[in-house]
Amino acid sequence: MRATGSMVLGTALGTALFLGSCFAAAAQTAEPSAAVPLSSEVTFQFDRTGLPVPRFTLRIHENGTGTYQADQAETPATQTSMRGQAAQHVERPINLTPGIVAKVFQAARSLNHFNVECASKAKNIANTGTKTLTYAGSDGSGSCVYNYSENKTVGTLTDIFLGVASTLDEGRKLEFLHRYDRLGLDAEMNAFADEVKEGRALELGTISPTLAAIADDTAVIQRVRLRAAKMLEQAAEDNH
Repeated sequence: MRATGSMVLGTALGTALFLGSCFAAAAQTAEPSAAVPLSSEVTFQFDRTGLPVPRFTLRIHENGTGTYQADQAETPATQTSMRGQAAQHVERPINLTPGIVAKVFQAARSLNHFNVECASKAKNIANTGTKTLTYAGSDGSGSCVYNYSENKTVGTLTDIFLGVASTLDEGRKLEFLHRYDRLGLDAEMNAFADEVKEGRALELGTISPTLAAIADDTAVIQRVRLRAAKMLEQAAEDNH
């Protein structure tokens, strides 16, 4: 049984490494598509004081390329991790899958490039963060600001962008744990897997290099490596 388990792990990790290297290469060498101009873009800004990431901006072009900018708050040391993290600004390129990009731009155009009233007029709504959707392109431009929206299309877009941001922030956590607290990866990966399963974390390909590094590390326990390998396989499937 041990030999069989080793063979399965070897196969899974081999697949993970191949997929991870492909995603990493794509992220490093991605060039703007000649067929789809960069002139059209959708931006989602989020701001809520008190969160681990109180501010972030996702900017997506219609060819799938984009950027993620975030201000991360200071993270103090804990009993399990004696090392904290200083506050920092993050800026990195991203590539989203064609399916997600199509949904975003279709929704933006159905909302007249966000020239609509996004915010709910209901009173006593809990503060879930100030959100701004912006469209800029040769076919139009506009923006709207809201805390909560009763518009279902706006709600769908909000869920998409929050799901992408959740995955990107999770990548930051996994990188930190992989470097300073490998034992903490087990619980973190379990929680992340639940987020993915429930659709609250999207676009696993945006953190494929991090997942590949974990899957390839023999110092990490086997179930964590296998879970990382499985996520890489899902990211590859989502990209087709």
